[in-house]
Amino acid sequence: MGAGERLRRTWQVLMDHTPPEPPEEEPGDIVDPRAVDLVLRVGELLLASGETTERVNEAMLGLAVAFELPRCEVQVTLTSLLVSAHPGKGQPPVTGTRAIRRRTPAFWRLTALHELVQQASIGMLELDQAHARLARIKTARPPYPAWLLVVSLGLIAASGSVLTGGGPLVAGTAFIATLLGDRAAAALARRGIAEFFQLTVAAAIGAGAAAIVVAMGNPGQAATVVTGAILALLPGRPLVASIQDGITGDLVSAGARVLEVFFMIAAIVSGLGAVVYLAVSLGAPIDVRHLPTPAASLEPVAVLAAAGISLTFAVSLAVPRDVLTAAALGGGLIWVLYVLVRGWHVPSVLAAAVSATVVGVLANWLARRHGQPVMPYVVPAIGPLLPGTALYRGMVELNTGSPESGVLSLIGAVSVALALGAGVNLGGELVRAFQHVGLTASGRWARPAARRTRGF
Repeated sequence: MGAGERLRRTWQVLMDHTPPEPPEEEPGDIVDPRAVDLVLRVGELLLASGETTERVNEAMLGLAVAFELPRCEVQVTLTSLLVSAHPGKGQPPVTGTRAIRRRTPAFWRLTALHELVQQASIGMLELDQAHARLARIKTARPPYPAWLLVVSLGLIAASGSVLTGGGPLVAGTAFIATLLGDRAAAALARRGIAEFFQLTVAAAIGAGAAAIVVAMGNPGQAATVVTGAILALLPGRPLVASIQDGITGDLVSAGARVLEVFFMIAAIVSGLGAVVYLAVSLGAPIDVRHLPTPAASLEPVAVLAAAGISLTFAVSLAVPRDVLTAAALGGGLIWVLYVLVRGWHVPSVLAAAVSATVVGVLANWLARRHGQPVMPYVVPAIGPLLPGTALYRGMVELNTGSPESGVLSLIGAVSVALALGAGVNLGGELVRAFQHVGLTASGRWARPAARRTRGF
């Protein structure tokens, strides 16, 4: 492209004109069904492993171009995928679909799949080699044993209890309660019970442990137990993905993910509310005055607990082992930033958003530098600020004669959660604004989310 052409395109963008679309190449007459199958299978595994819709769409289109699928169209939603190649010259299109029936966070697979897509896009993998690589990725073992993935949930709860002021005994209680809740939910899953009720039972067991602590005469420690137990259940991954999908214009997937987050939080609140109501009805001295308040100082124990939350959160999501250090540092950093911003009398929602934005910038920069997906970096980092205490406070207030305050506390908890998701995604957009190349070879202008509609 000459200097005159670059100047003309830049002037068009400054004047808010849509850049000219590149001319379509004349399509071929042959569509390899194996290439369509590969595109679908890679997209399915990416989406099932926790990737955002935009990244899945980008990966599938990249593979379609790499293996010469003519005029390929890709449609990605939360529960299904569609690929259609149009050979032209009167030939019928070749179309394939797949349904996403099970989604299990496996962030280590995201890294392997992104590497597969990158190598195929630059011609380093033939079609048969790509199929063989995908088969190995699907059958490979996760980087951690199954027992550690289960124990990591208890460690999240224990770290969360320490962060809110609990001691070793409280942390141990939260650890045991979370493990019991997770095993109970797993037993219900084996019997075909819906996940909503699995989460309800898990949250109820955590709240039940807190009620026992209250009955034993330690009401001040009960909130730290239940806060840690809730923290292990809160939907950090779908929260980040839902906001990312909404920002990038994938509104169908964004709406579905938001509903997923809503029902997960509703299940947790239902379990909490049922146990708190029962405990109050039985005369347990549960009082909002006993609830912990966020730490106002940067004590080493609190910073280490925040880093521990992110580290164990990363293990529970099965991130690659080389990401664990970055995840722990991200958790400690987001807590330090949050406490510093709160020290300037900034509201908690804004403080969470600012802290998440800074961490989002660093996580996106680090992920791009290493050529890896960003989700394993950003999702564990927001763990320390997920609003477990606010949810418990809201349920206590609803069941102890302060329904207005309880509703406001629940709204505040949801607002903090949304601020965290928006903040880390804003960090990604800031990094993208200063990169030299776009998502694909066609440049930044080709990104669908960047095209202006002015709301109509």
